[in-house]
This record gives sequence, C-alpha cells and structure tokens, in this order.
Amino acid sequence: MGLFGKKIEKTLTVEGMKCAHCSARVEKALSALSGVSAKADLESKIVKVAMKKEYSDEDLKKAVEEIGFTVTCIK
Repeated sequence: MGLFGKKIEKTLTVEGMKCAHCSARVEKALSALSGVSAKADLESKIVKVAMKKEYSDEDLKKAVEEIGFTVTCIK
C-alpha cells in the first residue's frame, strides 16, 4: 500500500556539481521519478531527496549518473 502522508528521505553526495545549472540538472533528474522531490546544496555537494514511495539506492544513483554526475554516498 505505501506510507500515505509520510515521506521517505535519503541524502545523496554527488560529485561534479560545479554551478547552479549543475545542481538544477540533478534536482530535475531526480524529480523526474514519480513522487520524488530533490533539493541540492552546491557547496556541500549534498542532495536531499524526499520520496512518497521508496526507490532503491540504485534507482536514485542511475538517475543522477545518466546525466553525467557521480553519486559517492547514499544515506
């Protein structure tokens, strides 16, 4: 069924984001997954992800790496 009204949160460390355009691309790639919202912090290289349904770490990593960035850690 899922966790109605609750969000699952993960934190990704992403290498390669060098400007606001880069972080926006990462946010857009992750947000393209259904029920996902993402907010990137360029300085810390951290992307906070909130999901209405759970995606595997591999799904999140694939979305970011398909656009040319490297995920080094997922918590």
